[in-house]
Amino acid sequence: MTLSVDLFFSFRSPYSYLALPRTLKLVEDYDLAVNLRPVYPLAVRVPGFFKRTNRQFIPYIILDSSRVAQHQNIPFRFPRPDPIVQDRTTLEVAAEQPYIHRLTRLGAMAQLEGRALEFTSAIARVLWDGSVEGWNEGNHLARAAEKAGFDLAAMDAAVSADPDSYEQVITANEKDHAASGHWGVPTFVFANEPFFGQDRIDLLVWRMESKGLKRR
Repeated sequence: MTLSVDLFFSFRSPYSYLALPRTLKLVEDYDLAVNLRPVYPLAVRVPGFFKRTNRQFIPYIILDSSRVAQHQNIPFRFPRPDPIVQDRTTLEVAAEQPYIHRLTRLGAMAQLEGRALEFTSAIARVLWDGSVEGWNEGNHLARAAEKAGFDLAAMDAAVSADPDSYEQVITANEKDHAASGHWGVPTFVFANEPFFGQDRIDLLVWRMESKGLKRR
């Protein structure tokens, strides 16, 4: 029997990106379905989060995610531009957020098609692997989507025509994420048990093997 696990994912989260290579390997190696469910990052989900958190939070995340990438040999650089429009000095998050709304709604559309992991893996690499400047410009995203079997222009048009439908998907994802027992991303949820972080995948596999997970 094919087991299933939810993966709550944010396009701004470095650790969400860093979880993708091992997640893809899991699907390749095991009889497992990963239901990637995009959510908005904390900057949008929790207004004022960065103003209330410890000032050491952001510098540590930058340091730690970079060394995790080096340790795992994952191409890595923080996206240019940041998917969240935010003042780096005041940490004020802008009211208008064109990048993250577009990315997350596109991810929701791929989720409805049952192919969110494939879509997100292709798109996230453009943002995070350092191979392009201005990931939001030109045809960088369109080419990545096409390689994964998606027509980005058609997806953008569909989302623009009915954004509320995809917001409803995201809202449902965020509700289930909150109910899972954790608030951060990436969070894997298997049999109602949350596993937070790209460094909990081994523990997740151990748990799933106890419930019958088999290699392909």
